[in-house]
Amino acid sequence: MTIQDQYNKWKDNTLKKSLDKFKERREKFETSAGIEIPRVALPAGGFDTGEESARPTQPADETYTEKLGFPGEYPYTRGVQPTMYRSRFWTMRQYAGFSTAEESNKRYRYLLAQGQTGLSVAFDLPTQIGYDADDPIAAGEVGKVGVSISSIHDMQQLYDQIPLDKVSTSMTINAPAGVLLAMYIAVAKRQGADMKQLRGTIQNDILKEYVARGTYIFPPAPSMRLITDIFSFCAKEVPYWNTISISGYHIREAGSTAAQEVAFTLANGIAYVGAALAADLNVDSFAGQLSFFFNAHNNLLEEVAKFRAARRMWARIMRERFKAQKPASWQLRFHTQTAGSTLTAQQPENNVVRVSLQALSAVLGGTQSLHTNSMDEALWLPTEKSVRVALRTQQIIAYESGVADSVDPLAGSYLVEYLTDEIEKQALDYIAKIDEMGGALQSIERGYMQNEIQNAAYAAQKAIEKKDEIVVGVNAFEVKEERSLERLMVDPAIEAGQKAKLKELRESREQRVVDELLGKLVTAANGTENLMPLFIECVEHDITLGEICNTLRGVWGEYVAEGF
Repeated sequence: MTIQDQYNKWKDNTLKKSLDKFKERREKFETSAGIEIPRVALPAGGFDTGEESARPTQPADETYTEKLGFPGEYPYTRGVQPTMYRSRFWTMRQYAGFSTAEESNKRYRYLLAQGQTGLSVAFDLPTQIGYDADDPIAAGEVGKVGVSISSIHDMQQLYDQIPLDKVSTSMTINAPAGVLLAMYIAVAKRQGADMKQLRGTIQNDILKEYVARGTYIFPPAPSMRLITDIFSFCAKEVPYWNTISISGYHIREAGSTAAQEVAFTLANGIAYVGAALAADLNVDSFAGQLSFFFNAHNNLLEEVAKFRAARRMWARIMRERFKAQKPASWQLRFHTQTAGSTLTAQQPENNVVRVSLQALSAVLGGTQSLHTNSMDEALWLPTEKSVRVALRTQQIIAYESGVADSVDPLAGSYLVEYLTDEIEKQALDYIAKIDEMGGALQSIERGYMQNEIQNAAYAAQKAIEKKDEIVVGVNAFEVKEERSLERLMVDPAIEAGQKAKLKELRESREQRVVDELLGKLVTAANGTENLMPLFIECVEHDITLGEICNTLRGVWGEYVAEGF
C-alpha cells in the first residue's frame, strides 16, 4: 500500500469526520509569500494541500506506517486530532489562585477578559493537604501559594459570575481531589448547570506526590481507592471531566531528565489503570477520561520529541498491554506548563524568552492546553501585568508565528525523529525495570524513582557549577542590577478573615445533620461504596474540607515517608 493509498483512507474517514464536526479556522492557510501551508506534510515531498498531484506515490515504509502514521490515528505520534490547531487552538490556561476566593475570582475574570480560554486553579498549602484555614497547622500559610478553600461557600465565591457549564476548569489538587471536585459539582448544581455538561480536569495524581512533591495525606491503598471512586463516578455522572492529570511536570521540576519524565509518568499511568481494573472497572469505560500533565523545558527539540514519544508509547500501552478497544482509550491528551525550575531571579526579564521557547515546544509537540509561567515567579506571586505578558506569549504563538497552521510540522526531521526514538527507547527501559519491581507503587516504596530523579538533579546542578551548562544571567553574562518589577503581596489579614467565615459557618449550620453525615462517612470509608456521592452531600450541608479529611484520617491514618 502506498502512502497515497493510506492518505486517501485517512482523508475519507478520519479527516472527513473531524471536518464535519470542526471546521478549520480558515479556508486556506498560506505564508506571507503566498505559499500554501499543507494540513499535514508527508514524506518525499508529499503535501496535503488539496491537490491530487501533491500526493506521494512511493510505497509506505515500515518506519512511517508504524511510527508516525496520520494525525488523529493510532499510534498518534502526529497528534490526537486530525486537524489539530487548524480547527481550534489549544486551551490557553493561566495557573492562578492566591489569597481569598474573592481576590482569585477577580484575577480569573480579568484573565478571561484578556482572552484566556480555560481556568486553572492553584490552591494554598492547607487546602492541598486537607486542612481548613482555621486549623492550627495552617497558621501562616493561608492564601500564600494559592487560594484558600475550606467550604462550599469559598468555592461558590471563587466562581462568582463565571458559568461553570461554559468554561473548562483545571484544578491542581491531589490528596483531597474528590472533596474539591464535590464542591465544584455542588456549586455548578446551584448555578443550574447540568453535571453531565461540566468540562475540566482534576490533577488527582497521588503517586507523583509520593515521588516528587509531598502533598499526600493518606497511605497508598485508600488513596488509590479515592482515585478509582472518582473514575467510576465521573464515567457515569460527569462524562466530559478528565478524572486525573497524570503528572510528569513535578517529576521534571524535581530534577528528572526528559526520558525519566516520560517513563515515570507513564509507569504511574499504568498503575492507575491497573488499580481501576482491579476495582472491576472496564478499561474503555474510564480510559478516555485520563489525561496527562507535562513540563516544557529549555531544549526545544528534545521537548518536542518527548511529547511525540509519550503519545506513541501510551497508545501502544493501552492497546497492547491493557487491550483497550476504543481509539479514545489509546489517546494521550495532555496539558503543558512551562518549566518553573528554569526561571531565574537574576535578570527576570530573560524569563520571557525562556517561557516563549518552552511554550513553542509544547505547541510544536501537540499539547491540548498550555500554561505559560510569568517572568517574576522566581521572586513572588505574579502580578496582573506579568500574567498578561505570559498569556500574550501564547496568543502571539497562536496568531502570529504560523506554527499552528500545519499538524506536527517538525515530523520527518532526521534529528526530531531520532530524538523521539531515543526518548522512547530510554523510557521503555525504565518501565521494564519498574515492571520487574512489581509496578510503580513498589518502585516508589523502594525509593527507585526518587533516587533516579535525585541523581539526575545532582548531575544537572554539577554541570551548571562547572559551567558545562550555561544559565544566562546566573553562571554567565551576569550584571549588577536593581529590580524594578511590580510586586504582589498577600495580606496576612486574610487568614483572620477566613477564620471568621468558618466560625460563622459552624455556628449557623445544623449540627445534627453534620454529625449524622460524618458518621455515614466513617462507615463508608470502612466499607467499599463509592465515596463521591457522599462527599457531594457533605459539602452541600456545609461540612468543610478539613472535617471530611480529618474524618478520613481517623479511619485510614496518614502516610509517613520512610528514608531510603
